Amino acid sequence: MASRANQRCGNYCVCADCYRLRQLRRIRRSLNSDSLATLIYAVVNSRMDYCNTVLAGAPDTVTDKLQRVLNAAMRAITGTRKFDRGLGQILHGQLHWLDVPDRVLFKLAVAVHQCLNGRAPPYLSEHCIPVSSADTRRHLRSVNRHLLAVPRFRLNTYGRRAFSVASSMAWNSLPDFIRDPASSTDCFRRLLATYLFARY
Repeated sequence: MASRANQRCGNYCVCADCYRLRQLRRIRRSLNSDSLATLIYAVVNSRMDYCNTVLAGAPDTVTDKLQRVLNAAMRAITGTRKFDRGLGQILHGQLHWLDVPDRVLFKLAVAVHQCLNGRAPPYLSEHCIPVSSADTRRHLRSVNRHLLAVPRFRLNTYGRRAFSVASSMAWNSLPDFIRDPASSTDCFRRLLATYLFARY
């Protein structure tokens, strides 16, 4: 059941984005490179970023399909071929695009930061519970590290992908200097993006 839902979601997004990329390649000669990059970003990347937090914990078969679409969009902008060298450097260094799993991590971490600052809906904020608020953990040294309590889950397929689990695990995986709920959203996003790009 889970694999079928993942395949449908991945296949729909991939088919729709590949269709749009084919349409954009037809008019590529009549656009300059900046206009083409803006158009591809608006058509493909915006769809890739929309609600991609549901892909938290998704199997590699789903994220790999979306990564192929992202790579095809990058090749359409730069005019490179599929097996050229240095495509990852162009994707990360020149275009400043994150890979699909890192995009999901970025969105989850920003959502948690907004939950901790009271800028998110209550149905999300109630799932982000700091370790310091638990009575049994108040005296631990990890209280000052701004960690979140990760709830227990039963099913490895769906339980790990729930927002309460995936968001806490994403937040706890960040380094201590980024995990500061008192920082502004812009500062947090900048630090997080710098950290994620430094891993490539």
